[in-house]
Amino acid sequence: QVRLVESGGGLVQAGGSLRLSCAASGRAFLIDAMGWFRQAPAKEREFVAAISRSGDNIYYGDSVKGRFTISRDNGKNTLYLQLNSVTPEDTAVYLCAAREGLNSRYTSTHFQDYDYWGQGTQVTVSS
Repeated sequence: QVRLVESGGGLVQAGGSLRLSCAASGRAFLIDAMGWFRQAPAKEREFVAAISRSGDNIYYGDSVKGRFTISRDNGKNTLYLQLNSVTPEDTAVYLCAAREGLNSRYTSTHFQDYDYWGQGTQVTVSS
C-alpha cells in the first residue's frame, strides 16, 4: 500500500555532513508518523529520529541529539534527515519507516510501531 525509498547515502569524512531523503508513494495519505532507524554490523537496530505528521512532535536518539535534524514535507511526501558532525560510529544502513494512521500528532521511537519500511541507504564515515 505504501512504498518508501531512501536516497542520499554515501561516503563522508568524519566531521562532515550528509542529507538523506525518504520518498513515500502509493497510499501515502494514510501515513502519520515517520522515522529513521539505523543498522550497523554486529549491532541491534537503533532508533535515530522520529516526527509526527504535523511536524510538531519530534524525538531523537541520545547518540544523535544536537547533530542530526529530522524534517518532512507532506506536500512532497518526503522525509529528510540532516546529518552533521558525523563520526565513524554513525556508519550504518539508515532505514526509513512510516506508520499507517490518522493521528497528526502521533510519533514513536519503537520500530515495532511502524508498518512500512524502505530498503535502506548506506552511510559510511571515514576517519
